[in-house]
Amino acid sequence: MRWFSAAGLRGAIIGGVAASLLGKPRLTKDIDVVIMDADPEDLLDSAADFGFVPRIPDAMEFARTTRMLLLRYTEGNIDVDLSLGALPFENEVIERSSLIDVGAGLRIRIASPEDIVVMKAVAGRGRDVMDIENILGANPNLDIERVRRWVREFASVLDMPEIHDDLEKLLRSRP
Repeated sequence: MRWFSAAGLRGAIIGGVAASLLGKPRLTKDIDVVIMDADPEDLLDSAADFGFVPRIPDAMEFARTTRMLLLRYTEGNIDVDLSLGALPFENEVIERSSLIDVGAGLRIRIASPEDIVVMKAVAGRGRDVMDIENILGANPNLDIERVRRWVREFASVLDMPEIHDDLEKLLRSRP
């Protein structure tokens, strides 16, 4: 978060860390972040001042082709996956994110529960389904229509109707 503030970066933590804070704690091996309006070279330059280094030899080329900058925080040897956001949804994720206190005076910016559910529904792995169930259980007042709208849109664009169908099954099984 210090790096983001110092470099003027617009970003939010997503993935397993966010799901753990919004649902039920679980182990995760890395930190996933979405950042808007950032050039990978500028990111890499500013990251070095805060202890972040590339974790693959061709990090710049990889970032240009995949829109993912793979870093490692050297102090804790923690992998960080920076998604270089470009979609309107990703911009909304950051706009809707909020700072939360995680203890010891540390505040981090995480995506909303609704937006994490959308991203987890699109990913659709076993642990993502578990995260969705835990977030739904811990956040009874979610804006389900927002979740449905974005999941429908992603399912349509990706030509994967099962993404929406799987989400609806999870929503029907809610207590």
